[in-house]
Amino acid sequence: MSIFQQITSKNFQVCYKNVKFKEKLFQYSRYFSSKSSTNQQETYNTSAAKTFVTFQDKVRKRRSEAKKSIIVQVQSAQSFKELYSYCSSFGNIKQMFHYSAGIEPMHFILVEFQQIDAVKAALSSGTFIENNTICPTHSQFLWFRAGAKKFSERKHKKIELSVTDGLKKLSSDCLKKELRCCESISDQINTLYDMSKLTDLESRLRFLTARQIEMSLAGMFPNAQVLPFGSSVNGYGKIGCDLDVVLTLDNEKEAPDSRLIFHCKGSSGVDRSLNMRNLETIGDILHLFLPGCTRVRKILQARVPIIKYYHQFTDVECDLSMSNVSGVHMSDFLYMMGALDPRVRPLVFTVRRWAKDVGLTNSTPGRWITNFSLTLLVLSFLQRPLHSPPILPALNTLVKSAGSKDSFVTEEGVNCTFLRDIDKLHHNVSNTESLESLLCEFFEYYSQFDFKTKSVCLNEAVTLSKPDHSPLYIVNPLERGLNVSKNVSLEELDRFREEVKNAAWLLQSTGDTNSPNWGLLSILGTIKHKSKLTFNFNSPKNHRLMHVKELFVEGENDVKISEIEFKNNVVKKQVEEIKKENVKLMKSLSSIKGTVR
Repeated sequence: MSIFQQITSKNFQVCYKNVKFKEKLFQYSRYFSSKSSTNQQETYNTSAAKTFVTFQDKVRKRRSEAKKSIIVQVQSAQSFKELYSYCSSFGNIKQMFHYSAGIEPMHFILVEFQQIDAVKAALSSGTFIENNTICPTHSQFLWFRAGAKKFSERKHKKIELSVTDGLKKLSSDCLKKELRCCESISDQINTLYDMSKLTDLESRLRFLTARQIEMSLAGMFPNAQVLPFGSSVNGYGKIGCDLDVVLTLDNEKEAPDSRLIFHCKGSSGVDRSLNMRNLETIGDILHLFLPGCTRVRKILQARVPIIKYYHQFTDVECDLSMSNVSGVHMSDFLYMMGALDPRVRPLVFTVRRWAKDVGLTNSTPGRWITNFSLTLLVLSFLQRPLHSPPILPALNTLVKSAGSKDSFVTEEGVNCTFLRDIDKLHHNVSNTESLESLLCEFFEYYSQFDFKTKSVCLNEAVTLSKPDHSPLYIVNPLERGLNVSKNVSLEELDRFREEVKNAAWLLQSTGDTNSPNWGLLSILGTIKHKSKLTFNFNSPKNHRLMHVKELFVEGENDVKISEIEFKNNVVKKQVEEIKKENVKLMKSLSSIKGTVR
């Protein structure tokens, strides 16, 4: 049920009392900006629409929007009229988005022009404050200082902000109130997805963050590209997700007819060491010159060297790499899987939110299962559900259907060839199960999965024998020799199996909509975790059950054990016997020592 259907139903008064009017308006903007994803009959159109936008076209569109946009820091949202009047002198403005970031907070307006030339004109008119302590850097991030006089607004058409306060965080309490207003678990799943997914403004900000790096390198590398991948573009990104980007310095093919060849320095060393040196230099550029880039950290010894930093103007945590182009193609594959059926992304969002709330995932790297691994687990399940027909095809089906334009092999030799346009895929789905049914099936499926001997493989949609002794083995669909879940410990896998069993039981036993924690609410944020372990390496000695020295005594008659709380009398007797044996041993050693003297 859509949000509009909810507020026009008998639940309107309840929703109105529980949620502030401003928060409700904020939710409407999210719902009306996306398609209604379900209806009361829970019917699904399983055939792909003939207007499918490929991943490459989507990225190309977002990159084009970023090239035609600037971000301007302003005093408040009310500054947009004066900013519109000033910027209209550079070209026609298409849209304007307001958001705030930071603790203070700082207010920004994203201005999208109709043409790229307008951005060039705006940047050419920009200036620097006369201050020897600043680095005079050109970028699409500016601030709007007060003018001597206001520009006339009569010459311009009436304009409004497309979005106001676009980065406002949605509270957990507000989400729970909305979930309580739903009529079924399937409605809850769709509501969770619609209220949690990445917004249009957040997508724009991520591409502008990537665009800043391109512009900073354009002088030496005019063909450089900084391509987002991961959750920001694959359709599974939630509000506030991190930005993963990969930098390629030259994406143009050689022109065989040109007789003028650029002189270039030859690279020295292997690709990995070269990437590490390049990233180290780029990290310095981010830290020293690019406005908004803070908390720059160089993690160069990882399997994939990265630069981590935070962009305070777009409120985005970023990971920059130079050797992970296969990640872009993986994002393309995940994007297609999500587009094949409208139930895929809501189901992935729900499983990932559940895993976060029960403590299975963690924001810091470690032995925990990752959101990427969880996404592959959901897709693998949808390829062969327990009690219903398949919903998603195997990756090899896409490989066999690929055309000449779908062939891609990375510089590292990773074959990323598969069909990119699902309109050309003949994939008929007969599965009409509801989201509620599929979620229960997911938990049931992995509660009985043989993780001990089997691996998860999306290439053939079958379970294979594990090639090593990793607790959890999920085959990387594009680099089949890699295990994407190699970091997961046996303890965390056992916790995952226990939690899926608990979730399956809770969903089946809490179906009463009159209960305050029914349906998804029974598995989201209501479980108290006991799995967060703390290790104390400096424990005081008096915390020990007993000291080793108490097993050794000086005198023959000193066999009485100090006041120690034993588990039972058997253990106490065993300790007494050990002490007696030690007394005899000490005597024998003393006699030997005397003989030697």
